[in-house]
Amino acid sequence: MTLQQLKYAIEVANRGSMNEAAKRLFISQPSLSNAIKDLEEELRITIFERTNKGISLSKEGAEFLSYARQVVEQAELLEGRYLNAKPSPQHFSVSTQHYAFAVNAFVNLVQEYGQDEYELALRETKTYEIIQDVKTLRSEIGILYLNEFNAKVINKLLKDAGLQFTSLFTAKPHIFISINNPLAKQSIVTIDALQNYPYLSFEQGEYNSFHFSEEILSTLSHKKSIRVNDRATLFNLLIGLNGYTISTGVLSADLNGNEIIPVPLDCDETIKVGWISHKNASLSKLATAYVEALHQAITT
Repeated sequence: MTLQQLKYAIEVANRGSMNEAAKRLFISQPSLSNAIKDLEEELRITIFERTNKGISLSKEGAEFLSYARQVVEQAELLEGRYLNAKPSPQHFSVSTQHYAFAVNAFVNLVQEYGQDEYELALRETKTYEIIQDVKTLRSEIGILYLNEFNAKVINKLLKDAGLQFTSLFTAKPHIFISINNPLAKQSIVTIDALQNYPYLSFEQGEYNSFHFSEEILSTLSHKKSIRVNDRATLFNLLIGLNGYTISTGVLSADLNGNEIIPVPLDCDETIKVGWISHKNASLSKLATAYVEALHQAITT
């Protein structure tokens, strides 16, 4: 087993394709395939499952790559210290539902731990893709929520992927609305009071199941409904159309200003927000620091 083989396996996992990884590595696809095959035979494990639709990371492959990444990162640190005379770039990636506190924590992480060089990634994306990102180690951490309605489905996916859910906080549902919305002065809002306002939710793409919705009460019908792909668009529509969305009530005035406010929603639901990671993988230094930043972000 060589360091080069480990780098090859990591690149294939990142790209999800032998062809794309080969292009990035500037080697032929057969050479890359043979290198991965030799590695699997030496270790007596299957790192990548091969199907007619392409490749995917196996459970044992995910565990192997968690260790491989640590080895490669340590090697880069050694090279940076003794060969290049400078620190190597730090690496960290997180995939998350559209939470302002997750962005705020990421900003604090970069401000505290960012060096002159780093390669970091923050992906606000769809629920199913968050799970897949962490499963394939595209991201070290994922952030999503569980509640009574979606827990059975989400927990099964996490179990099958070898992932674990760690709770950050439990919240009562709130609506996010503009400060100019007629409902803004109310201390609590009922579901019936929302009927004439546009309901805004995040598009879930191919996996647009109620169980993958970022908003609770996703099975309710709405007279006016708009789906969007990003948080900035949703916030603009909250202001421009007096729309609303349902979330945790945790906002960041530093990042989102004061034009959007949370108002408690009158219902018996609860939202358990947490982070997911591989069961058998230790968190990197930056991942551990990011979890700490998450806790700070939700308490400020």
